[in-house]
This record gives sequence, C-alpha cells and structure tokens, in this order.
Amino acid sequence: MIRPQEIGYADELLADGTVHRTYEDGLEEWRRRTPGRPRLVGWHDNRGGSGTDELLGDRIIKRTLADGTVTYARDIGYGRTLWARGEKVLVNRSSFGGRMGVLLAGLGVATLAITAAQLPPLTLSPEQEEELRQQAQASSSSGGGGDGGTGADGGGGADGGGDDWDTNWDGDQDAWNDDDFG
Repeated sequence: MIRPQEIGYADELLADGTVHRTYEDGLEEWRRRTPGRPRLVGWHDNRGGSGTDELLGDRIIKRTLADGTVTYARDIGYGRTLWARGEKVLVNRSSFGGRMGVLLAGLGVATLAITAAQLPPLTLSPEQEEELRQQAQASSSSGGGGDGGTGADGGGGADGGGDDWDTNWDGDQDAWNDDDFG
C-alpha cells in the first residue's frame, strides 16, 4: 500500500465561469475550459506556472506545462487524484465525494488505500493517448453512464457518484464539476 502526501484543495466558481482553486500548501490556480474541447482545461497559477490538463480515458489526466513537459495523474475516486507517480494525492475538500473520502479514510476503510494498479503511467505514446481519447469519446457518445471501467467513469466517478465526469464534461459543457481534473 502506498502512502502519498495528501494536499487538500477547494474550488470556487467565479462569475466569469473560471474556477479559482486554492491548495492547502498555498498554491492557487485559475482554471478555464477550452472552448470546443470540454475535456481540456487551461490553467495558470500564482507561482508563474501555466499549462493544460486533459482528461483522457481510463481516468487518466494529462498535464502539459507551458514548456512542453508532460506528466500524468489518475482520478482514483472520492475526490482524490493521484499525481507524481503516487507521491502525492490531491483531495477535493469542496466536493461531497472528497469530504466522503476523507471521512471513510479516517474510519480506516481499506478500499481507499492506494495500490500500484491505481498509479498513473509514467509516459504514454501519442498513439496510447489517442486510444484513451477514443475510448472516452466512445463512452460519452454511447450515452454516458459507464464504460466498462476503461473511461472517465470506470470505478465510481470523480465524486464516487458514477457518471459525474460524463454528465459534467460531455453533457453540459458550461457546467463546472467540482472535481474538474484534481
């Protein structure tokens, strides 16, 4: 079982449709969806960083920094996103799923343990990324509701609620999910 550093964050929806995300370690991000690409979020932070986060299939998130550096994360449910090859987990404290995950972890529920199978990939080829995009697209075009565990929905949704990713990212491009790419 892996014990990553836990960093909580909270999202605030701003009047212009962007999200202001504040992390417990002092980092702040301003996030905005990319028009026409509902699975892509552009961001910049208070430390001079910027880039994009893209939700691929199989609950994988691709972060591309402004300098072209790419890292991957995995949404592991209950408002938790595993980054840095398992070294840190971001916990959405402003979502129901995130608060529920913290509560369940505090009670010692073993299913919230992080396993090697949940680790995000170190690298993906462009072909592998495209395959994941196609899986996610096929899942969302077939009506959402699940994709057999291969897309954004497999395993309980971002908040542990089933199809939060599909509903919020593909169904209503103007809605902001409180777990948008932790």
